[in-house]
Order: sequence, then C-alpha cells, then structure tokens
Amino acid sequence: MTVSTASARALRVLSIGGFFAVGMAAVLPRAASASEPTKSEIRRFVPFGAYLAGRHAVAERDAVAAAAFYRAALRSDPKNKDILDRAFLAFLAGGQVDEAVRLADKISQTDRKDGIARLVLGVSELKKKHYKNARQQLGQSVRGPITDLTATLLSAWASQGSSDPKGAEARIGRLAGPDWYNQFKELNAGLILDLAGRRREAGSHLEKAHELAPTDLRAVEAYSGWLTRNQNDADAIKILDAYKQLAPHHPLILDDLAMIKKGQKIPLLVGSPQEGAAEVLYGLGAYLSRRGGEDLGLLYLRLSLYLAPTHPMALITLGDMYAAAKKPDLAISLYEKVPERSPLRANADVQRALNLDAADKTDEAKELLQKQIAKDPHDIDAIMAYGSILRTRKDYAACADAYTKAVDEIGTPSRAEWTLFYFRGICFERSKNWNKAEADLKKALELYPDQPQVLNYLGYSWIDQGKNLDDGMAMINKAVNQKPNDGYFVDSLGWAYYRTGKMDQAVEQMERAVELKPEDPTINDHLGDVYWKVGREREAKFQWMQARDLKPEPDELEQLNKKIANGLPGEPSDAAQAEKRKKADNGG
Repeated sequence: MTVSTASARALRVLSIGGFFAVGMAAVLPRAASASEPTKSEIRRFVPFGAYLAGRHAVAERDAVAAAAFYRAALRSDPKNKDILDRAFLAFLAGGQVDEAVRLADKISQTDRKDGIARLVLGVSELKKKHYKNARQQLGQSVRGPITDLTATLLSAWASQGSSDPKGAEARIGRLAGPDWYNQFKELNAGLILDLAGRRREAGSHLEKAHELAPTDLRAVEAYSGWLTRNQNDADAIKILDAYKQLAPHHPLILDDLAMIKKGQKIPLLVGSPQEGAAEVLYGLGAYLSRRGGEDLGLLYLRLSLYLAPTHPMALITLGDMYAAAKKPDLAISLYEKVPERSPLRANADVQRALNLDAADKTDEAKELLQKQIAKDPHDIDAIMAYGSILRTRKDYAACADAYTKAVDEIGTPSRAEWTLFYFRGICFERSKNWNKAEADLKKALELYPDQPQVLNYLGYSWIDQGKNLDDGMAMINKAVNQKPNDGYFVDSLGWAYYRTGKMDQAVEQMERAVELKPEDPTINDHLGDVYWKVGREREAKFQWMQARDLKPEPDELEQLNKKIANGLPGEPSDAAQAEKRKKADNGG
C-alpha cells in the first residue's frame, strides 16, 4: 500500500493550503512550546492580513501560530471554508485536538461528506464514551481504503464499548479490501474479543494476526500474551524468541520474557475501548509513516494520543517522526511524556539524549546517557548512543572506547549488531588506527554480507590508501548497484576511478555525485580535483570555491584555500603538462 492508493477524500486533507503537500517539514510546529501570537500582535492585522500571516506561519512550519492567525481571520469571515479548513488542519498538526474537534463540527455542518472532520468527531465521541454517536459519525467518514479500514475498526471498538463484541467481530468480518487489511482486522478482532473475555475466539484471531505478520511487534505481543494466559508459556517464549532474533534488545520483548520467567502472565494489550481505538490509530499511523504517508500518519498519531495521552509507542513513533524532520525540541517533548514505569522509558531517554545533542545541548545529552548507563551498565542502546554522540562530535578515540564497552556486553554478535562494528571501525579509522578499523569493517561485513554502507566505507578506504584496488573497486560498485542514487556512494566510485587513473569515468561519476549531493563540500572538492587533473582548471577552481562556501571542516577549508590559490599540490593538470611539453619541444 502506498499513499497514492488512499481515498481521494482522505487525501484532500493533504493539499489544503500546502500544509501537507510539501511533505513532513511543512506540518511540524517550529518548537515544542506554543508559539501562539498575543492578542495585541493579532490585532495589528486586518482580516486578510491575519489570513496571510497564517499562511506565512505554515511556511515557517509553525502550526500553533498558523492556527491562531486563522482563528482571527475566521472571526471576520466565519463562513470561509478555505480558512476553516486551514485552521482545522493546523490544530490537528499541532496536537490541539480539542480545538480541531470544535472546527470539525463547523465543517461537518457545511460539508456533510467531509470524511476527515467526521473521523475527528467520531474519535471525540469515542473518547466521551458516546458509542452510538461515535458509530454514526464514523459511518459518514468512510471514503476509501485508508478511511474505510480506520472507520470500521474504530466503529468495532465503539460496539465493544456498547457491550457488543460479537457485533464488533461481525462488523470487522464484513469489511472487504486489499490483503494488507487482514493483519489489522485479525489483530483488532482478537483484542476486542480478548477484552470481552471470549478467549477461544480471541486466540483464533490473534493466532491468524501473528501468522499474517510474524514480525509485527503488536501481533507478537498480543498473541504471546494470550498464550501465557490461556495455553502455555513454552509457545509464547518460542514466539518472543523468534522476534528477539530480529531485535535482540527490544525492551518490550525482554520485559515479556522476564515476566514469563517470574511465573507471571502477560497482561492484555488494551484495557478499554478507548485504548483499543488508540491502538488502531497508532497502528495505522505507524504503518502509514513507514510507507511514505507521514502526513496522514501524523494525524492518526495525534488522534491516538488524544485518546491515550501516555501511549508509549505512539509517543515514541511521533517523536521519531519529528526527529527525522529535524525538530529536536518537539521530539524531546514527546519522549519526555513516556511513562516512567514503561519498559520503553529507557529507550525514550536514549532518543531524547540524541535529540538534545541535535539541539546543541551536548553536555545535557551526555549527562542523561551517563546516568542511564550508571543505572544499567548493560544498556547497549545507551552505550551506543553515547558513542554516537562522541562520534558526531569528532571525539574519535573516546567513541571507540564507548563502542568497545558495547561489544564487550553483547558476547557473541548477531547480524543485528553489524552497526556496532561499523561505527567503531569509523572511530578507529578517524583516530588513525587503521588495523583495528579494517578488522571491525570486515567483521561488520561478516555479520551482514554486502551491507552497502560498509562496502562503500571499506572499499573507499582501501582505494584511498592505494591498496586492494580491485577488491575496493568491486565493493564500491556493489554498493552503488544497491543504491545507485546515493551521492556519497557515487562520489566513492568517482574517487576510486580518479585514484586508479581512469579519468573519463572519474569525471562522469563525480559530476553525477555533485548532482545528487550539491550541498556536500567534500564531493564538490573531489570534483574540483578531478577537473584539475583533466586540465579543466577554471572549472576546478570554481568547484573548490563552491566547496569552500559550503562550510567544510577547518582542516579541509585550509586545503581548499591553498588549492584555489595554487592548484592541486603535486598534481600538475593535464593542461599544465601539455604546456610544459610544448615549451620543451620549442626549446623553451
């Protein structure tokens, strides 16, 4: 399923005012704290000015301010559908769902077919335990594959709230759709029946959910939990151990296994219709965000948290989305809300530390991780995060030490630990300890053969050192074949051709690398070197000046300035060599 297959009505929300059309960046508020303008600031704007200010706030990625300005514009033109829609989306994007509900009610009065407004109203009625009203609102939100499934599952949870679990099961069973529906249908039917105490039917559905999606965390948790409560621990452990092979350190899986070891039963995944509905919205929001539907996924996650404000998975997933969109302050605010008692709290703190570092609060980030490691010296995620911060801050010797502690903790490594050796290899290489770096990079490839990042790094390093040229070239070609549009990999290939004297291929690949990553100073620098070597001196100096203006590292800047002034040291260009030969032939 891709975003393009979602219903046209559902995707109408993605085009209003460009709020979502330009992608994730446009929907995210500028900071975690509200940046709503004051009343005196708003009064300075005439009605149309408030509308324009709202649009400007959207362009500045400030949903809170956008909503305030649109609210002011609505006071002057309360029937303007365009302004109403914009304000509605701004409130949803900023997590002000109560305000969004109020506007959804207005929208539904003028446009009875607005599926998103009906969805929001239905969720609001579910939250208030008005289950009949919730089903009525949700019934009017059905408009396509995504909203069909969403409305049906939420309506089923409303039926469960009305003490009608069999009706809920039947409602889900009647829904026809694409194959990917089935994992959500089976999981929610099982959860509903399990909550209602209909254990045998619940187990049948949960078993099917696990068969359809054996790597889905929620299906694994729900079915293994049912097994511990109704059948036997051995089968539950088998399922959990299988997932553990994919994610050896996942805190929820480890917590479930620890519970079984203590003789305890894994509790129900959800304990109320509201939690069940929140689980629907979380599951679909996470599913959409992984498949290019971040915009709609954001709305679903916001609605999930409206129903269950401390849902750990929804908080972390939304935090991860903000972190990926370079909004560390917003990400931090969400990670902080993960309950202290949750097994995911330590994971949330690790992510919070990484985002503190991204917000240039590195000392605070280090302190948080040091406390976590002192509390649990075996927390590999915290150790790796600490190493990553040291690596990004170019403290390479210290980061190698941190990763070594993690290596000592894991014992026999699995495929999942390839990154640990890869990153430690980088730290060793940057701290001029090539023998250890090479060993770690080879170990990473042993754990994960043909991993493109490792192939690229090891192949590039060999060629840059003038050793293992054939193997290095083969590795880089493998990496590029896997990711042909990765500018860094293409740069490595161009540089490999340059170092092996294949200048025509070097020019071709380096020019393509710059097209793919025009903002990278190193790639522009490399293209300058290649141009110089083939006699295109003016173009070479232009590329070096481009690299200089892209804020390279201080040592790189010094070398760039020398090349701009004097050309490539020790590397006369082909043009210079030709001129030298010409003078020699003429007796010069």
